[in-house]
Amino acid sequence: MRQIDLHKLADDARFNRFHGLVLFWCALIIVFDGYDLSVVGIALPSIMSNMGVDATNAGFMVSSALFGMMFGAIFLGTIADRIGRRWAVAICVGLFSIFTAAAGLAGDPFTFGAMRFLAGLGIGGVMPNVVAHMTEYSPRKIRATLVTLMFSGYAVGGIIAAMLGKSFIEAYGWQSVFFAAGLPVLLIPVILKSLPESMPFLLAKGRTEELSKIVSKLDPSYQPLAGDRFVVPAEDRADSAAIKHLFSEGRGFSTAMFWIAFFMCLFMVFALSSWLTKLMAGAGYSLGSALTFVLVLNVGAMAGAIGGGWLADRFHIKYVLAGMYALAAVSLVLLGYKMPTPALFVLVGLAGASTIGTQIVANAYTGQFYPMAVRSTGLGWALGVGRSGAILAPILIGVLVGMSLPLHQNFIAIAIPAVIGMIAVLLIDHGRSASTQHVAASAEATPAAAKVPAVG
Repeated sequence: MRQIDLHKLADDARFNRFHGLVLFWCALIIVFDGYDLSVVGIALPSIMSNMGVDATNAGFMVSSALFGMMFGAIFLGTIADRIGRRWAVAICVGLFSIFTAAAGLAGDPFTFGAMRFLAGLGIGGVMPNVVAHMTEYSPRKIRATLVTLMFSGYAVGGIIAAMLGKSFIEAYGWQSVFFAAGLPVLLIPVILKSLPESMPFLLAKGRTEELSKIVSKLDPSYQPLAGDRFVVPAEDRADSAAIKHLFSEGRGFSTAMFWIAFFMCLFMVFALSSWLTKLMAGAGYSLGSALTFVLVLNVGAMAGAIGGGWLADRFHIKYVLAGMYALAAVSLVLLGYKMPTPALFVLVGLAGASTIGTQIVANAYTGQFYPMAVRSTGLGWALGVGRSGAILAPILIGVLVGMSLPLHQNFIAIAIPAVIGMIAVLLIDHGRSASTQHVAASAEATPAAAKVPAVG
């Protein structure tokens, strides 16, 4: 009888077509998610004008989706460890596609806010699931790179939203960019067919035949035998008390630090995504020029995500992440001061790299920190708690915009959370992470490895 450690198999696998398929679908889903998340900020000036709302009320309208995202991240992140990630992802795609499109039919702030809340359930719920999925199936040596590359789809979605906004809003009205968000619902059957299920979930449900097929794709050299027994380390086994594992084995303090770091980073991300267009328009730029800043912000986010992931696979991910928070603080403060337009574009790009990009690297770090069976839960709770920062940001910055403060004071308010987030990351106890413990356990088991039949 052969005993096959699924975690070690995934860790040691070489990147192949199967990994590429998982990366493609997860990244595409994040593109849709990023579009749905960015589209309100892109259309906000037109929505305010059309519905006759002021900056403070507009902040509450934006935050309605973020309330939904908070509940979606916690509920749909946790429930995925019970119903399977494929169905959780499909439910999320349906929610954010249908209700973002429905928001385009709204004629008043209340209806708009209600539709965005329901869309937010899906937007928030899909993030922890795709990050956990990509983390589970990625080879250890390139794990952070693949997760951040996947999550750069978030910035691609923002870029598409900005480009469609520049083309469609003036010609067809703000509603047009919301209607476009309904198209991904057509792909749900394909997603269910193409996306593999989580391995600990299949193991817990006794679906060994399906699990064997996935193992064969992860490692093409594997030849299934009748006596094969699939196992995962004890902490990676799915059970009915997933939340307790976030605080067990000395992880409680670090879990709290992740929650603080996520709160601060999501505050910065949503302050910029909701108000950058309006702040730049208020500083004297035309709507078209202000939307160009959103494009640059998201291009910077892609560079920050991919570059941060590349660095995290070569250096200590914790310190790479702390450095990105520090860069955010500097770039955001400088954004509030007058300077030549080319220099301003560089700073906006750096701000995107060190806010949206930082959140993407933080997602990757969180996915590595928790055991495989509770990754969706761990990341879901971090994102869910962090959403309170995302909810607060549009409201608080909306109040500041309504007070007509100098531009640099608005950006200082957005920058302060970067310093707090950096401190929280530095306080995380990396020795308690699942990735560190698995490396240590593998090192201890090496002398006995020769006694165990190799896979294949």
